[in-house]
Amino acid sequence: MANILNSLSKIQNADIVMSVRDIKKTFIEGGQPLHILRGGGFDLHRGEIIALVGQSGSGKSTLLQCVGLLDKPSGGSILIGGNAVQKMDEDMRTKIRRKKIGFVYQKHNLLSDFTALENVVLPMMADGVAEDIANVRAMKLLRAANVAHRATHLPGEMSGGEQQRTAVARALANNPEILLADEPTGSLDPQHAGAVFDLLMDLVRKNKMSMLFVTHDMNLAARADRKITINNGIVM
Repeated sequence: MANILNSLSKIQNADIVMSVRDIKKTFIEGGQPLHILRGGGFDLHRGEIIALVGQSGSGKSTLLQCVGLLDKPSGGSILIGGNAVQKMDEDMRTKIRRKKIGFVYQKHNLLSDFTALENVVLPMMADGVAEDIANVRAMKLLRAANVAHRATHLPGEMSGGEQQRTAVARALANNPEILLADEPTGSLDPQHAGAVFDLLMDLVRKNKMSMLFVTHDMNLAARADRKITINNGIVM
């Protein structure tokens, strides 16, 4: 029986792509500590979609910055693929972020001087992919996002919905295991917001990725596999 339980535990642990424990983040403002994250955590399983909810200013974006390796927590642990990323140097954190994590922000954050195709190609080239191969994959992603007809257009020549669809394609460029999305439809009108979120969910499911997304919209949160909440700085 003990051997069976150990085997089950190993299988379950192997299924965890991200594990967060006792996460803390403190900022100093005016010489005084401001405790944004005060503890708690969660596990994100392979293929799972989690909605992160909480009041404005509760620390949702701060948590996403920490688990996305864009900022370091003040305490606690973050494991990605079983590796304790808080112990890594910046070069290794950058490598993990580039290979395993994709980001979709509330505002598209596309590079304004580059076309839609170039915006999707650039992350792949930064990861060492040859330009011709990157171009082929980028066009496939733009087609999947229904913006292939905008491949040669600059962001300023596209609608808000088209820009955000391009941003989704860019987030998938390096085939990440984990997608992090911070209010990915928050800057769009309801019609475009629904279409972009449908696209996001469809691509995540088809590619068997895991996703953690921040939202204030309980209708969107209800479409996740489960919800986690930040309440008084505690992730639960």
